[in-house]
Parts: sequence; C-alpha cells; structure tokens
Amino acid sequence: MRRMRVITLANQKGGVGKTTTAINLATALAAVGRRTLLIDLDPQGNASTGLGIDRDDREVSSYDVLMETASISDGAMMTAVPNLFVIPSTLDLLGLEAEISGATGRAYRLRDALHFHSIGDPQFDFVLIDCPPSLNLLTVNAMAAADSILVPLQCEFFALEGLSQLLQTVEQVRDTLNPALDLHGIVLTMFDGRNNLASQVVRDVRSYMGDHVYETIIPRNVRVSEAPSFGKPAILYDMKCSGSQAYIRLASEVIQRERRLTAA
Repeated sequence: MRRMRVITLANQKGGVGKTTTAINLATALAAVGRRTLLIDLDPQGNASTGLGIDRDDREVSSYDVLMETASISDGAMMTAVPNLFVIPSTLDLLGLEAEISGATGRAYRLRDALHFHSIGDPQFDFVLIDCPPSLNLLTVNAMAAADSILVPLQCEFFALEGLSQLLQTVEQVRDTLNPALDLHGIVLTMFDGRNNLASQVVRDVRSYMGDHVYETIIPRNVRVSEAPSFGKPAILYDMKCSGSQAYIRLASEVIQRERRLTAA
C-alpha cells in the first residue's frame, strides 16, 4: 500500500500562481487515479472557491482541524473532480495564531491531525497544502506536516531574492521542527516567452537550483485565469489550453519524483 505523501506549496510572496498551481496540480493527480486531498490554509479561501466550494457550505474547515475540534475526515469535502477532496478554509484562520499562541505543540497541529488520520486508513495518496503568502504559524504548520515543499516561482526580476528567503525558512524548519523536510521542486509560473526577462529568469533559476527546478514551465494563460471565476480547475474548464496541459505534465513530473524519493 502506498504511503500518504504530504506536499506543501509555499511562497511568502503573493501573486506567484501558488493557489492556481495547488488547484490544478491536485486535479491532475486525481485525474490519473491518485486519491488527493487539498488542504486550504489561506484565510482568503481561494483554493476552496476555485474548486467550487461555496462559502456557505464550509461547515467544517481547516480552522476546525487546527483547533483540534474536527478531524481530517470530518473536514474533507468531495469536489466535482473524482478522487479529489478539499478541506476548505474560512476567515476564522485569521485569528488562529492569537488563539493558540500559548499552546504547547502549536506548530504540530496539522502534522498530528494527518498522522492520526493515516493510522487507521491512509485514504489519500497525496495531500497538498496551500499556504497563505506569508511565513506565519499557518505556513509553519504546513511545513512541519510535510514530507516536502513545492515552490511556485513567478518568472520575474526579484524571483531569486524571494526564493533565497523561502529556502532559509525551510532550512530553519528542518533544523527545529521537521528534519525530514525535503525540497520537492521549484515550478516556474506565469512564463511569457515574448519577454526576454522571463527567459533570463528561467536560465538564472536553473543555474542556481539545478535539478530542483521542474522541466515543466507554466505559461501565462487567459483560460487558467478565467477558470476560478467559474469554480472550476483550469483542467476542467479547458483541458486543451496550454496552461492545463502544462499542469498535466507537472503532475507527471511530481509522480516521477515521488517514485525516486520513496525508492531512495
């Protein structure tokens, strides 16, 4: 039986395609038969909305899981995508840090919930965690719970600067909370081939990070941008568009890397 693998998508910078990547990577993994859970840890709840989960229907949320009043099974909601479930977020997450600031083991709330879930029935092959665009207690919980980190990186001028800050945080989490945490990979997003700067960023990041950078590059794509307003992943909204096809290739790369990581 395959062990449940937990991948956290993180970048402290907003607008880099993190949530879009979480939604569409989760969809692509589910589409090839991997039972996948997406945990929305961003108070904005865009991953939940992008999967068609209305705010009024979020009776159990990731806030409840972190407050230890609900289990992973309690919160997991079916989506329109076969094999894909989501634990939605609510604005309650905004107050979580203050509510548990003095609690022992506050950084391990999500890890413990996932561990408890996996003991009886490892129901999911993959758990993807969508983080807020900041390095707060929610992101720390996601990193402490993860087997590995996947970093969406926009093809823009300050990409490497932001990446170095995030990698320092990953190293700190590895030293203090989760020594097994790996960097799964870096996915370059919002690539515009007409822009010379974007091509230079791709070269720089590949030179700096080597094999940690996925071969797949996610292009700027109008159809991908439109899809969330219809409550659908881009892969359902328009599977043939260039963005959807890129996320399908990315899912294949993720699975291949997982095979190498688990075999090592």
